[in-house]
Amino acid sequence: MTFTVHQPTGGDRLADILERVLDKGIVVAGDVTISLVGIELLNIKIRLIVATVDRAIELGINWWEADPMLTTRNSQLSAENDELKKRLAVLEGEVARNPRPRKRRVRSISAKSGASHAR
Repeated sequence: MTFTVHQPTGGDRLADILERVLDKGIVVAGDVTISLVGIELLNIKIRLIVATVDRAIELGINWWEADPMLTTRNSQLSAENDELKKRLAVLEGEVARNPRPRKRRVRSISAKSGASHAR
């Protein structure tokens, strides 16, 4: 009777590790802030998630849903921004074509002296 022992190869080990990681999930998060005399010069936010999306949602991690760079909301904001720029250009053009004369305010300057005036 002979027994064969199967030694997992590097690829098998990696697949097992990856399966565990995706099943359990790994989250690496950190913030780096560089300040000088109380003034924030640089702020870096690092978020690394190695998990399935379902597992991340189970853990309460869903920041990508609100990030405009990662959602379709980004294209909506770009379209809205372009529309607002066009409206602003039209309004600026109308103002440039129809300048209104400015009313000048007359300021009365009275000389103040140290003496009081009697009535």
